[in-house]
Amino acid sequence: MVEGPDLGEQLAEAWRTNNRINLLLLEEISDEGLACTLSKRGGRDVAGQFAHVHTNRVWQLEKRARDLAAGLAKFTAKDRPSRDELVAAFAASGEAVESFLRAVLAGEPKRRGFKKGVFVTLSYLVAHESHHRGNVLLTLKTCGHAVDKAARYRVWDWDRV
Repeated sequence: MVEGPDLGEQLAEAWRTNNRINLLLLEEISDEGLACTLSKRGGRDVAGQFAHVHTNRVWQLEKRARDLAAGLAKFTAKDRPSRDELVAAFAASGEAVESFLRAVLAGEPKRRGFKKGVFVTLSYLVAHESHHRGNVLLTLKTCGHAVDKAARYRVWDWDRV
C-alpha cells in the first residue's frame, strides 16, 4: 500500500525533483565549464549536452502529446544556448512533461506513454537525463572545471532537492 500523496502527485514530484537537479547542476557550472567538451571531432560541449536533454523532451512530447510540445524551444546539435536560455527551456519543458505524465496516468486520450506504462516512461526520461548529467560531470572534471563537492553530492540528495 502506498501512503502519502496520491500516485499522480508522487509521479509529478519525482519528475520535478529530476528537473530541479538539472537546474541545480546548471547553476553550479561556470561559464567556462559550459563550453567544455571531451570531443575531438566537434561533438557536444556541456551547454550542448543540456540542450540535447531539453530537445529530447520536446521530441518525446511531439511523438506522444504533440500539443504539449507546441511553442517549446528546440535546439539543433550545433546550437550552444546560454545559461538563461537553458534555464527557460528546462522550466518550460519540465512543466510540459509533468502535464504529460499526469495525463498519461489519468488515461487521457491522445496521451500515450511507453507501452509498458507511465512509470516506465518516467524511468526512461530520468535515466536519459541522468546519463547526460554523468557525462557533464565527467567532462567538467576532465577539463579542470569540476563543480564543487557539495554540488556533486546534492544531485543525489533527492529528499532535499
